[in-house]
Amino acid sequence: MLSTDLQIAGRNLTRHTRRNFFLGGALAAVTGLLVLLASLTAGIEHAMMESATTLLTGHVNVGGFFKITSGSAAPLVSDYPRVLEKVRAAVPEVDYIAVRGRGWAKAVSESSSMDLVIGGVDVAKEPGFAKVIMPLEGKLADLGQPGTILLFQGQADRLKVKVGDVVTLSAPTSRGINNTADVRVAVVAKNVGLLSAFSAFIQGDTLRQLYGLAASTTGAIHLYLRKPEDAKVVAARLRADLGGAGWRIMDPDPQPYWVKLMQKVPSEDWTGQKLDVTTWEDEMGQFKQFIFGVRALTWLLVIVLMVVVIIGILNTLLIAIRERTREIGTMRAIGMQRRKVLWLFVLETVLLGVAGSGGGALVACLVAGLVNLVGIRIPESMQIFIMQERLRFLLQPGAITAYVVVLSGVTVVAALFPALRAARLRPVTAMHHIG
Repeated sequence: MLSTDLQIAGRNLTRHTRRNFFLGGALAAVTGLLVLLASLTAGIEHAMMESATTLLTGHVNVGGFFKITSGSAAPLVSDYPRVLEKVRAAVPEVDYIAVRGRGWAKAVSESSSMDLVIGGVDVAKEPGFAKVIMPLEGKLADLGQPGTILLFQGQADRLKVKVGDVVTLSAPTSRGINNTADVRVAVVAKNVGLLSAFSAFIQGDTLRQLYGLAASTTGAIHLYLRKPEDAKVVAARLRADLGGAGWRIMDPDPQPYWVKLMQKVPSEDWTGQKLDVTTWEDEMGQFKQFIFGVRALTWLLVIVLMVVVIIGILNTLLIAIRERTREIGTMRAIGMQRRKVLWLFVLETVLLGVAGSGGGALVACLVAGLVNLVGIRIPESMQIFIMQERLRFLLQPGAITAYVVVLSGVTVVAALFPALRAARLRPVTAMHHIG
């Protein structure tokens, strides 16, 4: 019976190709736009997380601030091996841990200079580093040598240096004096989103020498979890465990560490060490707000389009029922029940909805794949908003299937009223209808 009903519904759709092509095209357009917007948002968020968790933050971070006087602060964790031991015991779900130095310096070459956020890194102990950083010149292993620096392509171009050249770093220490260090460019890497415009890496011990730090002092402990979505739960647990072990812990504050360093911490009346446990979302708070804005705009646009499509479906189906009034009367006269008439109209709408939304999703996937393959470069003025150098869509099969199902369901719901109206027509009245 179902196969027969499907044949009847399919034939009814093919008899009114112009009207159904219009409805199917509208559904395809809405679905395709939804898939492209959602994929673009997912691509932006993925690029943001990839850049952030490689260059600036782990999924969870145990950072800290050390204040010699109440009015000064430095982004330091003293006696970090003891903190690290406690962290390992408290977070069994960690994938790996990176110990990073934090700082900023002016990089000076023979022909140019620029300000850099620098991270002290031990590449041999960071398996995720090599998965994201792609060397254009040199080898990542060379960054393990003392007195070396990794620059990204844009930075190397600005400083007009290449592998083997020497760059001078000038940085303020926690004691209020400037230190300098000559470092050799060991690696020039491919840009990794917007954040690579101002982030660079030097060998960890070299950063400690630049800032005059002890070997037991670092900037932050970055935790990379097997499930990044557990970051908030892990951070809350770490705050409790570290606080219970005797460390002073800062209250949760979803702000990047450099905002706290420049604005909040110097104004607080305390000295000594305080640890600060944050998630990657805390460290990238302003960019997360932008993602939320993009999502809200996407859904607002989709809702408006859905309303337009629903109104179009209602009007079109009402007209279709009027055109098919005598046909409906004939079916009722030969014994077809109202429930069967309702079922056939709903079935036609299901076929139309699945075909239209499915076709739109398929076209959107092809367009997104083509754009990813071509690698369209985004103007520099837009990279701060898109968080990518090249336009990239991240297609998510589960989400795309959900969009097709939801839009098909919306189409069916919109068709229920016209279908119920058709099923209630009296056979005699319908068969005598003219027009």
